[in-house]
Amino acid sequence: MAQVTFDDTLAKPVAAWGAVASMALCVAVLIASEFMPVSLLTPIAGDLGMSEGQAGQVISISGLFAVVTSLFIAGLARNIDRKVVLSSFSLLLIVSGLIVTVAPNHAVLMVGRALLGVAIGGFWSMSTAVVMRLLPEGAVPKGLAMLNAGNAIAATISAPLGSFLGDYIGWRGTFFLVVPLAFLALIWQWMSMPSLPPRRRRVAGNVFRLLRRRQVALGMTAILLLFMGQFALFTYLRPFLESVSNYSVSALSLVLLLMGLAGVAGTWCISRLLATRLYSVVIAIPLVMAGIAVMLIAFDSIKLAVAGLLIGWGFFGTAAPVGWGTWLSRVLHDDAEAGGGLQVAVIQFAITIGAAAGGLLFDWTGWWSSFVFAAVLLLGSSLAAWAAWFDWERSK
Repeated sequence: MAQVTFDDTLAKPVAAWGAVASMALCVAVLIASEFMPVSLLTPIAGDLGMSEGQAGQVISISGLFAVVTSLFIAGLARNIDRKVVLSSFSLLLIVSGLIVTVAPNHAVLMVGRALLGVAIGGFWSMSTAVVMRLLPEGAVPKGLAMLNAGNAIAATISAPLGSFLGDYIGWRGTFFLVVPLAFLALIWQWMSMPSLPPRRRRVAGNVFRLLRRRQVALGMTAILLLFMGQFALFTYLRPFLESVSNYSVSALSLVLLLMGLAGVAGTWCISRLLATRLYSVVIAIPLVMAGIAVMLIAFDSIKLAVAGLLIGWGFFGTAAPVGWGTWLSRVLHDDAEAGGGLQVAVIQFAITIGAAAGGLLFDWTGWWSSFVFAAVLLLGSSLAAWAAWFDWERSK
């Protein structure tokens, strides 16, 4: 067990980097598990005898349960040691992976994905507060960066790796690989994390109270529309690339990998602009992504053009959350914990609705309708972000 020295007043450790690293691994596995189905929709649908739109609901259901969990976990777990709470979510990740691996039908698959949503919503909602207790104040930003690094790496490799492995060991074997990684994260977390008893203080009110602030309401609306639009399109990339653009499995795996790498580059490049051009960034990103969605429809059969457009999508889409995270730290610096919980709920709800609506359109009308829907939502996000900027300037 890790030896950690605490300040008696604040219960803050000198440092527990091993515990933070174990959390980063768990975050990476959670995010990889959440988005891996993006590259496996076709084989999942074929094996379980359902449409690709129905298969896409495995992302929707995990998002739905993540929303509910993120809104209520703080109250439900207020009397439980945070070490036990986080370890429980890690264990739930293992159970989810096993259920998905052996799922004989759509219903069981959805149960496994719902449990994953609980783990995602709970773990993410509590992660910032736990890092703040594991590290001295000056080291907290570095600790949070470590968690976000796990997130970025998983988002980069999950889709292409899932596509590549699915072609060799099947979608079930690919999902099973999550289990030993989650088990490693659980053991590491339990051994390295000190006991974190709940603090005796008044629980904050409902996070939705923050929406009474006009700036918060506009910003959260922009975030909602951004993620809805992004996942109405992103969730169905594999069937689009295979059926419309006629990509082979190896070629689409390469495109997805390049998208992820472009996302890492975009995050680095755009983060350098946020200090002076925050609102310009959050307004421009969804506007560019809407243009890319429209151009994908226009150049759907030109493989090189499609690849270039998707690389651009990865560059801007992955960087977008960085902009809104910076916005949150400025607008809600006085209530960042509640704001973070609200933002997690909004993002997961957006992923759920976007993927579900995109799937319905994909099945009913055709792939192009999902892309048009995404473009409209992204334009709406840009307009809401502009309204947030206008409100910010007027309030100065």
